[in-house]
Amino acid sequence: MDHVVGAVPLAESFDERRHLLDVACRALGSRVAAERVVDEAYRRWYRLTDPERVRMPSPRIWLTQVVDEACLTRPAPAWPGGEQREILALRATCGQDLEPVDWARLSLGARRARPVSARREHAITVAVQQACSDQDGTRLRSLLAPDATAVFDSGGKIRALTRPVRGDEQVAGSLLVLLGGQRRVTLRTGSVNGRTGLVARCDDQVAAVLSFDIADSLVVQVWAVLNPEKLRSWNRSLPG
Repeated sequence: MDHVVGAVPLAESFDERRHLLDVACRALGSRVAAERVVDEAYRRWYRLTDPERVRMPSPRIWLTQVVDEACLTRPAPAWPGGEQREILALRATCGQDLEPVDWARLSLGARRARPVSARREHAITVAVQQACSDQDGTRLRSLLAPDATAVFDSGGKIRALTRPVRGDEQVAGSLLVLLGGQRRVTLRTGSVNGRTGLVARCDDQVAAVLSFDIADSLVVQVWAVLNPEKLRSWNRSLPG
């Protein structure tokens, strides 16, 4: 199965963001200020061209350098209680109370062809989970429509694919890179907006939530939420 250029294993992207936050927190002494600096570093990453990102020998080193430079030039808060005000401002803008996957259903339209029963939908999702966990590309492709599409919502806050992935082989490859073969990543089924979806944890944190549009017993669209802001409610509410 062809490698999907730009696909990032979940544990790698999760560790990278945590590392950048640690670097910024040590320099600034503020979690909120650190998140702002790290978010800006990722915005700079996504402003690079595709060839520039592909040629990058170590994105983590590049991002760390960007964070270091930003911490050196960032002014300290100019008023008492500044961090609390930043927290309120961050919560007002991050959209953390939105449903984790509603964004996608507004962007790419309704499912195609004949829908399946809830029981069949659950069975197909379980099969996708098993294929990803087993790194079984042939089995995973058999569960996807030939023109299947996958969308990865990073919110620009974590490294991930920047464009929709199309075609059963490419979608399967991107899911296997994201979810498979990583000891620290556990993949379980769960209720996502009232339907069976997949919840991926890295260590004790929810790092991705996936839902599927299924028709004619094949997955036609995959919605993967990786944006850590949109996953905050999952990390508050899901059991350990």
